[in-house]
Amino acid sequence: MKKIKFTLLFLLVTVVTFAQESPRKKATGKIDGVTITIDYGSPSVKGRTIWGELEKYEKVWRAGANENTTFSFNKEVKIGETAIPAGKYSFFIIPYENKDWVLILNKKNDGWGAFSYNKKEDIVRLNVTPKFVDTNQETLAYSVVEKGIQLAWGKMRIILPVN
Repeated sequence: MKKIKFTLLFLLVTVVTFAQESPRKKATGKIDGVTITIDYGSPSVKGRTIWGELEKYEKVWRAGANENTTFSFNKEVKIGETAIPAGKYSFFIIPYENKDWVLILNKKNDGWGAFSYNKKEDIVRLNVTPKFVDTNQETLAYSVVEKGIQLAWGKMRIILPVN
């Protein structure tokens, strides 16, 4: 009985510890009268090499931690040449080492990680060039900026253009 209690206590402490390492965060802003809400898990760099190691090149990534990152729009928006109806969408990224990254909005917005990702549910895919800077963003952060939704993590910055 003591072993079972110890095991349960250990599991509880482990779950709480890992949950705190990548807390859920929200970012909200407006572009041309459209309210945008981003819900995401915010992992830390912690001295790790993110691109190509922690997050593999050419693999679909959930663009955050734990549950899928989601973007909600209260009105129709345009991403690239695609009209996106008001609603809630999951966001994924396929990073590449030497070419544009693929930014993806997907209709399935209730998954955990990229495990349930299905390309057939994509509403838009857009190739975007990431920018690498000297300043390190320790915790993954999203923000609504003048021309779209910006993701910053480590030394990478990328913007999903929203009109």
